[in-house]
Amino acid sequence: MTSTASDALLYDPTDHDTIRDPYALFARLRDEAPLYHHESQDFYAVSRYDDITQVLLNRDTFISRKGVTLGILQSGMDIPPGTLIFEDPPTHTIHRALLSRMFTPRRIGGLEAEIRDLCARLMDPLVGSGGFDLVTEIASQVPMKVISMLVGIPEADQEGVRDQFLSARDDDDRHLSDGALSGAIFAEYVDWRAENPADDIITHLLNAEFEDEHGELTRLTRDELLAYVNIVAAAGNETTRILIGYTGKLLAEHPDQRRLLVDGSASSNGAIEEILRYEPNTLQNCRYVAKDVELHGEVVPAGSFMVTLTPAGNRDERHFEDPDRFDVRRTIDHHVSFGFGSHYCLGQALARLEARVVLEELLVRFPEWDVDLDRSEFMYHTDNRGYSSLPITIP
Repeated sequence: MTSTASDALLYDPTDHDTIRDPYALFARLRDEAPLYHHESQDFYAVSRYDDITQVLLNRDTFISRKGVTLGILQSGMDIPPGTLIFEDPPTHTIHRALLSRMFTPRRIGGLEAEIRDLCARLMDPLVGSGGFDLVTEIASQVPMKVISMLVGIPEADQEGVRDQFLSARDDDDRHLSDGALSGAIFAEYVDWRAENPADDIITHLLNAEFEDEHGELTRLTRDELLAYVNIVAAAGNETTRILIGYTGKLLAEHPDQRRLLVDGSASSNGAIEEILRYEPNTLQNCRYVAKDVELHGEVVPAGSFMVTLTPAGNRDERHFEDPDRFDVRRTIDHHVSFGFGSHYCLGQALARLEARVVLEELLVRFPEWDVDLDRSEFMYHTDNRGYSSLPITIP
């Protein structure tokens, strides 16, 4: 079987049950409809690991400049210049190289001591409390403070900036607020840093010179700079917050795996990779189909929208052995939770570092915990799926 949109096999990316637990459906899609076509919503989807990676690698056919979420693609909205994740070569290559200067291994690695100190300040007061909300008290705080420090957001404004990101959209990206992509909320910080430079991303981007696609030396326009800062701050807050939440949930549900970490039989690095594979924060990534392409014996016409199903690829038995088993000692060559190819998440090293340090500091203070799913809150968004509240109890 190739594509289908029958009631017997329906993928609806807005369905809450699907967002929360898509795995049984995605297993059927991999087997029965590796190229799926949803006629009424007019998109195609691939669910096998190899198909997902090939789509994300083929930048000539599957392009990003029209949007990388289904809501944005369907809306036809104009993408602000400088929005890195919505760019194609040559501008994407140039702009990514520019931003990568802000995320060198040395710069990221140098943050570990500060992140560990931050975790101590957040967690020590919780020792003996009997429990707390992992997302509110830890997962929402660590990424916010770290990325704000890198970007150059004053501590007094950090929570307000984070909350503006969350309120800028609802469950449908077609209803994004006007400033959600433009970075307008950072305009005052950019103006301030122009007069008061510091060692942060805003200052570096203000002064960075680079060769554009015509070989001319230039700098970012104001609109491009705002969009740059916006995408870095948004990704730095949300992705890691969700990852830390899943860390708490999965290790509570698999206490045998948690014990392997506590007694040193497994590494925290390996655990974070397995958590990323097992419960990715993204339900799907999307591309615009720039020209006809054949997949699984069917032609996907130019002008279509292609959806790559991240959790499906991460549980593909063709690539991962016993993929529905959670195993912190699993050897993982590459999952697709951070994307693949030229749009591979630029901040992935920072997200991994933050999650690893948080996990290690949690285990030192709280070697055991349970989660209270009845009081938890799940965020039902097609592009970021995870917990906005996760109460845990400490025995």
